[in-house]
Amino acid sequence: MTRTRKVLAVPALVVSVWACSAGKAGGPRVVTIAPGPNAQTETQTALIKARAGDVIQFAEGSYDFTMGLSLTVSGVTVRGRGRDKTVLSFKNQNAGSEGLLVTANGFTLEDLSVVDTKGDAVKVSGADGVTFRRVAARWSGEPSEKNGGYGLYPVQCKNVLIEDCLASGASDAGIYVGQSTNAVIRRCRAEGNVAGIESENSTGVDIYENEATGNAGGLLVFDLPDLPVKKGGRIRVFRNTVTANNHANFAPKGNIVALVPPGTGLMIMAADQVEVFDNTVQDNGTTNLSLVSYFATGKPIKDKEYDPYPEGIFIHGNRFSGGGASPQGQLGTMLMALVGTPVPDIVWDGAVNMDKVRGRAHGPESRVWIKDNGSAGFANVHWLEADPNKLAQARAKVERDLAAHAGALPALPAVILP
Repeated sequence: MTRTRKVLAVPALVVSVWACSAGKAGGPRVVTIAPGPNAQTETQTALIKARAGDVIQFAEGSYDFTMGLSLTVSGVTVRGRGRDKTVLSFKNQNAGSEGLLVTANGFTLEDLSVVDTKGDAVKVSGADGVTFRRVAARWSGEPSEKNGGYGLYPVQCKNVLIEDCLASGASDAGIYVGQSTNAVIRRCRAEGNVAGIESENSTGVDIYENEATGNAGGLLVFDLPDLPVKKGGRIRVFRNTVTANNHANFAPKGNIVALVPPGTGLMIMAADQVEVFDNTVQDNGTTNLSLVSYFATGKPIKDKEYDPYPEGIFIHGNRFSGGGASPQGQLGTMLMALVGTPVPDIVWDGAVNMDKVRGRAHGPESRVWIKDNGSAGFANVHWLEADPNKLAQARAKVERDLAAHAGALPALPAVILP
């Protein structure tokens, strides 16, 4: 869930020597930073003095930062020598809310690791053109709600590419795209986070060829109220491997992801125009795929512009197995009471906008379509009508027949980055 943080100002540090190699006068430069006691000062100075086209190059080694870093200059690349060779450690961070905060267009971060930040590892806000490539964001030690919330965290951005990255230990989401437009997350691995990979209130997102395993929730597509950017959609989730996401949920209380039950593979909440296809989803203990409205959270809705229903959902051609054997959390307990174990591979809470139905505006493009998922089980549990005190009646309303969902929607368009 997107949070608003106060960002501590980073002072303009001054160094006597600023080594760089320059091309033509006034042209792009390569600024090299080496490990050592002056690395903090040299790095922030390089970020302050940078100009468009510059590359800030970290040499191989481990760097110990005590303050968060910030960049406000567009067109800058920050690069290491490999995510296992260049490690920016913030274990002793005592100032700043992020490891690196970027508020500039055309930003690229590649070939390094950012570890043990006080807050989010790398946050990019309000930028057009963001690339994370071969970057790791991780927290060491035992999972803790005191870990930073987000690993790679572009928010309110355009044209985002996150590829070949790794995230572990985040107390919210390891790899995240929020309130953004035109984004691709591909070939990444998320392990040991509360949420492995998440798209939230974003429009035009392709999430493919990733691996999400060992998280509380593997891959989430959410649309939430009370955020500046609303009504995301056109999300494609395909060719991912989402397995054994049975980690304990260690999110701070009050965060929306704290409600995600351990054992969640894929979860779609209140999002529209979502196509899920050609994924391998298995061994997620609560449910392999859950499709829910915002009402499933039990939280009140005060945002008058918010649409809490998932609509235009097409789930097809996936491979499901081994899920639902050990449901966890409030959702898991209720599912187990309604449908027993194993919980079916695909569970829908059944919430439909009745105003649209009565007005005959709930057409095929707004419905839920499910087909060609092998032997995957299905249950529409009619969550809003289920009374825990009248379980026999609630069980009688559960629908397992997919006949009503056997149609199809046109394929969503691919995201094309400039």
